[in-house]
Amino acid sequence: MNQTYAVAAVTAVVLATVLIGALGLRVSRTTSDFYVASRTVRPGLNAAAISGEYLSAASFLGIAGLVLVQGPAMLWYPVGYTAGYLVLLVLVAAPLRRSGAYTLSDFAEARLESPQVRRLASLFVVGIGWLYLLPQLQGAGLTLEILTGAPDWVGGLLVALVVTGTVAAGGMRSITFVQAFQYWLKLTALLVPALFLLAAWYGDGAPRARFDAPAVLRGHTVVEVADTVRIGLDDPLTVTVTGSVDSVAYTGRTVTLAPGTHHVLGGTSLSFAPGVPLPERAATGADPLGWSQPLAGGRDGHQLYATYGLILATFLGTMGLPHVAVRFYTSPHGRAARRTTLVVLGLVGAFYLLPPLYGALGRIYAPELALTGSADAAVLVLPDRIIGGLLGDLLGALLAAGAFAAFLSTASGLTMSVAGVLTQDVLPSRGVRHFRLATLLATAVPLAVGVVASKVPVADAVGLAFAVSASSFCPLLVLGIWWRRLTPPGAVAGLLLGGGSALAAVMATRAGLAPGGWPHTLMAWPAVWSVPLGFLSMVLVSLATPRRIPPGTPAILARLHLPEEITGTVPAQEARR
Repeated sequence: MNQTYAVAAVTAVVLATVLIGALGLRVSRTTSDFYVASRTVRPGLNAAAISGEYLSAASFLGIAGLVLVQGPAMLWYPVGYTAGYLVLLVLVAAPLRRSGAYTLSDFAEARLESPQVRRLASLFVVGIGWLYLLPQLQGAGLTLEILTGAPDWVGGLLVALVVTGTVAAGGMRSITFVQAFQYWLKLTALLVPALFLLAAWYGDGAPRARFDAPAVLRGHTVVEVADTVRIGLDDPLTVTVTGSVDSVAYTGRTVTLAPGTHHVLGGTSLSFAPGVPLPERAATGADPLGWSQPLAGGRDGHQLYATYGLILATFLGTMGLPHVAVRFYTSPHGRAARRTTLVVLGLVGAFYLLPPLYGALGRIYAPELALTGSADAAVLVLPDRIIGGLLGDLLGALLAAGAFAAFLSTASGLTMSVAGVLTQDVLPSRGVRHFRLATLLATAVPLAVGVVASKVPVADAVGLAFAVSASSFCPLLVLGIWWRRLTPPGAVAGLLLGGGSALAAVMATRAGLAPGGWPHTLMAWPAVWSVPLGFLSMVLVSLATPRRIPPGTPAILARLHLPEEITGTVPAQEARR
């Protein structure tokens, strides 16, 4: 890929983000402007902005990488990401807007009249926001490293600086325009190269992607293994090694590896002849590949359970994502929130038709990325692999621009939601000045963690945030909107048992602490049991504490379910004052 074109494209996206954000700054004057754009964003603009911030690094890069490595089973990710908005439309969208809240914490306190529930909800908003921000910054680092060879922390720092400046300058007003622009840029950046790549693939006469057999290398290929990995062989493999395999050092020597499992030390170079089947990477509990592996059925054989875990996490987790929920507070009224969600379904569904194409083409033209652990880079390298020349460089630059737009738009929404909660519940004042200080804290923590944390495939890392969201805020929102007997102790129990257990399970899995077999699968995909646990604990504890039902429950439920023309919605922030 031509670095000059790619850097120019990324620079153009950054400058466009800053300029469009400055346009929003000109109309951002009040606290309401900064938090919810004074609740005046119309459905078309709001839907584009929601789609822009929702389609993150996991969507732009991660889904293609997962399809490349594990095949069509990974299509449950885009299905779940899209269907989550259908659940949100039916159960949450309009009532959440009518609550008059600025954040999920505001909703929790307004519904349950409990500062304790508010503080706990704030902890989960910040935690989920940071979990989601981390892969955006790491993905930006990967992209800039591929484009320029810069250290992987540079891209994350660049995104953090641009996002912090944009959000701090104009708040929700600014990022609404920025994210709407970035959605259309991302769609164009995937669609235009896809048309050229499919035409080149058809003219090349290349075979279809086969996921039921090892990928075959089309030409002489040299693979640089960055981190120590295990590879599994069913047949003997002849390869030229520079480095260490099975604790034996080689210097450009051709060796034949016997069938079985082999350890390849990080920094080793493997040179494969044309037509050689690529060895498959064997996942371990500590290997980043391992978190999503059960879905493909390779290790534990519990594919059906893992699939249900993914479905529940993505279907139910969308409604509790902080940057998604805050967007519905910007709608003028409940009907507008519903219309916005319908448009989002169309925009997001159209986008998700494209990443699987890149995954399938990557299986044909860049299968070695699965071995190196850089499968997320498939989208970026395919134009050079398939087309090459000036056209390949230009298409690669367009994809680089789209990838950076994905990082910037999602990071902007997450920073906005986390900064809003930090301003209201952590900092001593709730003014605009303290909001701007909170934006710095919102990006600094995940940026620092990203420097020392191990790299996880971005779709997997985002899936972790979905699992925690589905187990915590989904029960709180659904029961809070539709069940009048919910009590503050019940809400606290559900958040801690549901969300807390999901968070503990996935973090233990990521740390390699989960034992093999069923325990590993249960902990890697906790939504199957943690979501029911969250609902059940909220219901049982609420039934056991009937005297704790808030006295204002009938009034707040009427506000949530009746049109604004009848009730006259008062913002929860103002009601608290």
